[in-house]
Amino acid sequence: MGRPSRRVRTLLMTLGVLAVLAMAFVMFAGFWTDWLWYRSVEYSSVFTTTLWTKIGLFAVFGLLMATVVGLNIWLAHRLRPPLSAMSLEQQSLDRYRMGIAPYKKWVLLSVTALVGLIAGASATGQWKTWLQWVHGVPFGEKDPQFGMDVSFYAFDLPWYRFLLGFGFAAVVLSLIAAALTHYLYGGLRITSPGARATAAATGHLSVLLGIFVSLKAVAYWLDRYGLAVKSSDFKATGNWTGLRYVDANAYLPAKTILFCIAVICAVLFFATLWRRTWQLPVIGFGLMVLSAILIGGLYPAIVQKFQVQPNEQAKEAPYIQKNIDATRKAYGIDQAKPEDYPGRADSNRRAQQRADANTAASYRVVDSNVVSPAFQQLQQERKYYQFPTTLDVDRYPGPDGKPQDTVIGLRELNIEGIPKRNWINDHFTYTHGYGAIAAKGTSVVTDANKGTVGSPDFTESGMPTKGTLVGKDSYEQRVYYGEKTQQYSIVGGPQKELDYEAASGDTKYTSFKGKGGVSLSSTLNRAAYAVAFGEPQILYSGAVGEGSKILYNRTPKERVEAVAPWLTIDGDAYPAVVDGRIQWIIDAYTTTNGYPYASRTTLGDTTTDSTTTSQRAVVAQQNQVNYIRNSVKATVDAYDGTVKLYQWDTKDPVLKTWMKAFPGTVKKKSEISPELKSHLRYPQDMFKVQRELLTRYHVTEPDQFYSGSDAWQVPDDPTNKKEASAVPPYYLSLKMPGDKEQKFSLTTTFTPNGRPNLGAYMAVDADANSPGYGTIRLLRVTETVQGPSQVQSELNGVEEVATFVRDLRGTDSDIEYGNLLTIPLDGGFLYVEPVYARGGSANYPLLKKVAAAYGGGKPVFKDSLSQALDAAFEQPVKEPTTPPAEQPPGTKPPGDGTTTPPTTPSTPPATGDAAVKEAIADVLKAHADVDSALKKDPTDREAVGRAEDQLDAALDRLAQLQGSGSGSSSKPPAEPKSPPTST
Repeated sequence: MGRPSRRVRTLLMTLGVLAVLAMAFVMFAGFWTDWLWYRSVEYSSVFTTTLWTKIGLFAVFGLLMATVVGLNIWLAHRLRPPLSAMSLEQQSLDRYRMGIAPYKKWVLLSVTALVGLIAGASATGQWKTWLQWVHGVPFGEKDPQFGMDVSFYAFDLPWYRFLLGFGFAAVVLSLIAAALTHYLYGGLRITSPGARATAAATGHLSVLLGIFVSLKAVAYWLDRYGLAVKSSDFKATGNWTGLRYVDANAYLPAKTILFCIAVICAVLFFATLWRRTWQLPVIGFGLMVLSAILIGGLYPAIVQKFQVQPNEQAKEAPYIQKNIDATRKAYGIDQAKPEDYPGRADSNRRAQQRADANTAASYRVVDSNVVSPAFQQLQQERKYYQFPTTLDVDRYPGPDGKPQDTVIGLRELNIEGIPKRNWINDHFTYTHGYGAIAAKGTSVVTDANKGTVGSPDFTESGMPTKGTLVGKDSYEQRVYYGEKTQQYSIVGGPQKELDYEAASGDTKYTSFKGKGGVSLSSTLNRAAYAVAFGEPQILYSGAVGEGSKILYNRTPKERVEAVAPWLTIDGDAYPAVVDGRIQWIIDAYTTTNGYPYASRTTLGDTTTDSTTTSQRAVVAQQNQVNYIRNSVKATVDAYDGTVKLYQWDTKDPVLKTWMKAFPGTVKKKSEISPELKSHLRYPQDMFKVQRELLTRYHVTEPDQFYSGSDAWQVPDDPTNKKEASAVPPYYLSLKMPGDKEQKFSLTTTFTPNGRPNLGAYMAVDADANSPGYGTIRLLRVTETVQGPSQVQSELNGVEEVATFVRDLRGTDSDIEYGNLLTIPLDGGFLYVEPVYARGGSANYPLLKKVAAAYGGGKPVFKDSLSQALDAAFEQPVKEPTTPPAEQPPGTKPPGDGTTTPPTTPSTPPATGDAAVKEAIADVLKAHADVDSALKKDPTDREAVGRAEDQLDAALDRLAQLQGSGSGSSSKPPAEPKSPPTST
């Protein structure tokens, strides 16, 4: 077969050049469109700083790796023995040497270029580590073990570890490359008799080994500090960070000894340059390995087994205290101290308690997690609009001028609902949503003349929207940027956009006038976006012309994450009408994984609850952190996409570090307008992280923390129909004990670990205008009080609920429970829960009933909130029936199987089912008494024994009653299950 003709060769070369140019343009398109986007949002400095940092790291570490490896290959070749001295084994490699000889320079360049590219690409991933090291700001706090500022662990140590890892990689690659070169050119021999290596090869390789062992010595020294941020599994407390007794008394001295041994071993390797023998270095290296096994592994195990385990609680107490203090400080919960709260109110004050209930809270009976379908049905207007699945809670002035809790959602564009789908409609005609829809959070429609009874009572509605949301002033209602807006739109050009369809049937059109978006006026920009988006019509379509702009990256979270890649973004962006514009408000966090002694948490796990969706999940879900601050409040304009970052935590050293790295990107806190500040609130994800930590770290005494006797847990959502998941925190205005006025708060409940009763209540002042913003109040319940799941379970058994569910069957409707609100009131807890019916003629949830329970009374189920509160405070309190711990003289002690708890003298003994229920209550109370005795003093066997005897007596009584007609099981009752999922 002959050679191809000149014409064919020319064609092939042309095609090759075109292919290379096409690939280059594809790469250029990605770079160019990124630059244009950052310039359009006026954060080009973020793009350039990040880009130049990556380029610098790539160049420096790539060249450094290539130089080190290349130099050692060249040196090994230079130190090769003369050919006459080569053995028969080496002479057999002649053909390889001869094959490489003409291309030695190219082989050297290719090898060094390859390792340089790999090393440089790996180094670019460390751009955040580098910037934090260069711009690091001191924390002003020192770790309790070494006295180093926390910034050393957060900013310096990660960079030193990267350098160390890079050094190890460079030395190992150099060692391998040098050994292969020495072998190829005769410096090393494997099978030939005589010396295995020439003196030159011995000296060269021993120096490399000496450098390797020197780096190992540095690693041992850094490992000492690494113990302060080391994670381990501590069986007494689970996840643990920092030194324990064995670390401080075994690992720490072991690392110091190993450092000294490694230094000596490195010196022995360097000494081979003069001694020309491997004997001493090999002995030294063997000693180092043996020492690492004995001193670094066996000795700590012996200390743990024979010193710590026999008296672990006492040995670990000082280190547990350090962990408690550091963890509470790192998560901003160091001021949260439990206050004793009885949980069971005085039953003689019912009238006053009922009066106080009117002002105890603004009961949010409109659940933002439930009513989205009602917004959709009543305010969607057109199929190409939609509301988020979970709406948001904010505050707007009510008729009296005071802020009132408001449920709000934006009418965003739903591209799936466009009547006719095509490229022009999807990207040019239907470009934006329209209007903010809001409803009262504390009431619904009660007058049939004003709407469907039980539906949201809208304060802003219609198309265009009208109402009392923003007073007399109008606002820009178009929503070009939103949580549901994923596709790109091309606006401002020849093609007009559909604005909205008025109630009269007239169709209004508009053209985007905002400053956001990237211009498509130039052919280069159009070609770049045609390639980047894989849509060639952008380049040649007549719908794109002078004035056209392309809008993309349109969700608030991705815009903030793009302009501030060093922030962790909260999962819940929420809209607010501020200064005549709809602004998305996004909470952002600064985090680190290097706070000494502070226990770590995984953000994705701790911020997940029953309302979490893929849209409302914290960015960087699986990040493990042990320090977090809500340092930045960000806004995204829903019309033009303008992004603004505001400094919120002015003391956070992590934020100060990033502000030094990216100067001018974060505005001062003083630049937040008063109207914007009125809508800022305490973020949910921060609150969820803190409440998860407080399940254990509300305890500040090491002994109690070690025993876990007072551990709490976040209860499962009792109203969730799908699966067991944490109860979400709720925003509502309420008065905490001692407060004179309601405060907009974020609240949650705790139950004792493994128990359903209420263990504690947590609320944080969530109003950014409040002097006490961010103050966490913890109420520790001192008496046995029903928890959320128990109240929900008891509510399901109320006869009125059964009747309500039965009546719904004929209307093909389902019952749907709203948020179970818990409000502290006069020493007790008031539970309020809205109940919805969904189905029938109105296929959206309508508020039909309100359930309430107070202070241990039976739950009530009424038509309105006021009726429910009236009835709840009329219910008698169920007093505990368990006998007292100390029996009066002459009373037969419990525990013999015959004694039963005494009943109230005026009440006849219960019989039948009532007796079984009473016995079950006795079992639960006795079980709680055992827990209480163990928590108070596990070593007090007398008190614990009395409580256990009472539990045995209660179990025996229950077994006798069940065996006589109701069953034979003597086990305590199972914990209540979730409410029924449907009719």
